[in-house]
Amino acid sequence: MAQYSRIAVAEQMKATGIVPVFYHADVQTCKDILKACYDGGARVFEFTNRGDFAHEVFAELVKYATKELPGMMLGVGSVIDAGTTALYLQLGANFIVSPLINAEMAKNCNRRKVAWMPGCGSVTEINYAEELGAEVVKIFPGSQVGGPSFVKAVKGPLPWSSIMPTGGVSPTEENLKEWFSAGVHCVGIGSKLFQKKEDGSFDLKKIEEKVQEALQIVESLKK
Repeated sequence: MAQYSRIAVAEQMKATGIVPVFYHADVQTCKDILKACYDGGARVFEFTNRGDFAHEVFAELVKYATKELPGMMLGVGSVIDAGTTALYLQLGANFIVSPLINAEMAKNCNRRKVAWMPGCGSVTEINYAEELGAEVVKIFPGSQVGGPSFVKAVKGPLPWSSIMPTGGVSPTEENLKEWFSAGVHCVGIGSKLFQKKEDGSFDLKKIEEKVQEALQIVESLKK
């Protein structure tokens, strides 16, 4: 079962502003990345359902985070159907992110008061997602949908909407300023956070530093 309510997750997303998005088939690699992000200050983390037996990797991550990383809110992304949603809810997902809108997924999450964040690409889709109970909506792919200017335009008729772009977000001051000035709730960042060494392995220290730096940028933009 989820440890955190959908409201708690939404509030934490807004407080930190950045959600690292990551997938790897190796459990230990995922634990190392999760720990690096945690040490860098991240408290919300999206594990993507991208490979075979991904749910088994996630189950181990939940156990690890519960024991070793207090306050870390783990969720799952790239979920597109109700059955997979139910599976991850049973494994303890604190939120479910999808690239699309599926009403049955919304029902599954709403029954357990777990945050559901569907992918939207228009004002109509955002409005429909909110009717289905989405506290935060994802725009995906962020840059292709319209980037920061799209978010700013949406906030005109829908000022209450909490928007999380994923895709086209970089952990730089210039890019983050564009998104947060447009009025995003938070942003999801994938590969651009996860620095690698020359041998192809993940540079955990640099990842920690990159996350910390990005969070500091977001904090400064709120002032």
